[in-house]
Amino acid sequence: MSNTYKDLQNSHPCFGGQKNNAGRIHLPVSPGCNIACRFCDRTLNDVEERPGVTSKLLKPEECEDILRKALKICPDIKVAGIAGPGDTLASDNALKTFEIVKEKFPDLIKCMSTNGLLLNERAEDVIRVGIDSLTVTVNAVDPEIENQLNAYIIYHGKKIEGVEGAKILIENQLAGIRKVAAAGITIKVNTVLVPEINGEHIEEIAKTVKEAGASIYNIIPLIPQHELKNYQAPTCAQIDQARTRASKYIDVFRHCQHCRADAVGVPGKSEFGDQIYQRRLKVKETFSHG
Repeated sequence: MSNTYKDLQNSHPCFGGQKNNAGRIHLPVSPGCNIACRFCDRTLNDVEERPGVTSKLLKPEECEDILRKALKICPDIKVAGIAGPGDTLASDNALKTFEIVKEKFPDLIKCMSTNGLLLNERAEDVIRVGIDSLTVTVNAVDPEIENQLNAYIIYHGKKIEGVEGAKILIENQLAGIRKVAAAGITIKVNTVLVPEINGEHIEEIAKTVKEAGASIYNIIPLIPQHELKNYQAPTCAQIDQARTRASKYIDVFRHCQHCRADAVGVPGKSEFGDQIYQRRLKVKETFSHG
């Protein structure tokens, strides 16, 4: 039986579990991505503290030893998550890893993040491996707006640009959310807030994903980089306003810590990634989407 949304609020740091010192480990097993977000600069390094960044990639079969080591160092870990650095459904690595977690660490909450391009067709696999919470990044539900945020998709080996690719992405995201939510899995939706592009679109996203079955909504500020490096990051007032608008339709999460793809520990309180992944942390001020 999957953890309910209420269960996750007590034990998952991305659902409010920080108050109980709930920790998480991110397993960076997903190598490649299948969409081209204009704000995304995925990288392998040990310098930056932001999503999409990791110091090394793991193979699924390496994760059991990593998890045992992590749990010994940080017994507060309650969640095993996979959030990159690529998309979790663009390869089989994440699903294979969750099969190992399900067998060897049945008490850990299994949390996965995806851009949702392949979610509709891989929903049964997500359900089968026992995912407890699924995060889907939905930056627009209007293809014209999504096109300004995402350059193209790679779909069944074909590069599809512009509004056509955006339309496929949005349709697959919403259809996948419906399928996974219907199976009783808690869905969180992330949106990267780019005030000049989707700032006036937040209510429509919140309303649409709630109707599709999402339980909680997380609005993340843009880090101006890559193709959107000349766009303004949202102010605190703009973020608060967007969250207030979204909260008319769906529960809103307000404590995102912008975790790396190989984060380990209790968000905001402890970080053991350097010990677990043998990386030296040279922190640089930067934030991004999750």
